[in-house]
Amino acid sequence: MKVLVADKFEDSGRRGLAEIGCEVAYEPDASGDVLAERIAATRADVLVVRSTKVTRAMLETGKLALVVRAGAGTNTIDVEAASERGIWVANCPGKNAVAVAELAFALILGLDRRIPENVGDLRAGRWNKKEYGKARGLFGRTLGVLGTGTIGREVITRARAFGMPVVAWSRGLTDERARELGVVRKASPTDLASSCDILSVHLALAPETRGLVSDGVFASMRRDAVFVNTSRAEVVDQPALERAVRERGLRAGLDVFAEEPAGGEGSVDAPIFALPGVLGTHHIGASTEQAQEAIAEETVRVVRLFKQTGRPANVVNLAKKSPATHLLAVRHYDRVGVLAAVFDCLKRGGINVQETENIVFEGARAAIARIHVDRPPPPDILTAVASCTPDVLDVSLVAL
Repeated sequence: MKVLVADKFEDSGRRGLAEIGCEVAYEPDASGDVLAERIAATRADVLVVRSTKVTRAMLETGKLALVVRAGAGTNTIDVEAASERGIWVANCPGKNAVAVAELAFALILGLDRRIPENVGDLRAGRWNKKEYGKARGLFGRTLGVLGTGTIGREVITRARAFGMPVVAWSRGLTDERARELGVVRKASPTDLASSCDILSVHLALAPETRGLVSDGVFASMRRDAVFVNTSRAEVVDQPALERAVRERGLRAGLDVFAEEPAGGEGSVDAPIFALPGVLGTHHIGASTEQAQEAIAEETVRVVRLFKQTGRPANVVNLAKKSPATHLLAVRHYDRVGVLAAVFDCLKRGGINVQETENIVFEGARAAIARIHVDRPPPPDILTAVASCTPDVLDVSLVAL
């Protein structure tokens, strides 16, 4: 199996891929047209990326069967195009959770203690203890957590250590789950925003979360509150955030932002960082050695399962509900050509197979083929299936 790694990737991960018998091509700087050419030239079965964009054009060249995002989320991959071509898309969720939670608190502390300004004045030879001794502190202040996935839960754990009460909102958060997490569930993002001193965003990017944090949320926040985003830039309406900073005195800590450069280096022209009270980092939430080693290990696991079983872990693009309407069960002797004859009958009837599973009984003499189809086969096709070979023992049809 050939694996093309088109991003920076830990040595341990490359060794791990080689140890499971993969031929690894490491081209961390390949992107755009160059990457498309390398996918075709290497005839890679698997593509591993981190932040590199994977486009439809790339997926339509070569013979890729699996794309692995060595990180959380898949927003840099054209998942729709991959699904259309039957290419698995997988990621490594949760492996960077601790690192992102740590950065969220670094931003919170940096804003509360005005650490960048402290450092800047000292480097410029200025001493201003009177000004910088005005921090509010975190103990007893309420933290709002928007999104209680793996990262959100790590943030909640750390908030508890700082002595901070936590309120939270997430689409799937129930009162029972909130009690387990030791937080108070709020009914909506705006309700959450009005109930906290610091709001930390940990939402996955999805159609329903794109632009979710907008004027309504910012207007609900207390004046001089703190807003932190270490998730995705797209979940925040950045012009609305800029207005809140200018007009309401909101302070913001951002690891992601709308004008973020695509590469590892470059210039930044993001007006939001010219506003007072805004602290930014370089999209480094997952960038600790611990997190990257864990992600590399998980990437190897995803590829190993694919190599061994034909199905990778952490797949994100399987249909949530099959379009199949009926289950056709064919009990048969486990002999050559039986399933081919059954499928040939279905083909003649214009019946599309959505999923199939052949369950073999002990001794490998008999089996049951469970075939999910897109519509009920008419009586003549059922008769044809039952009589297509003497090795078919029984046929039944069940509506799903």
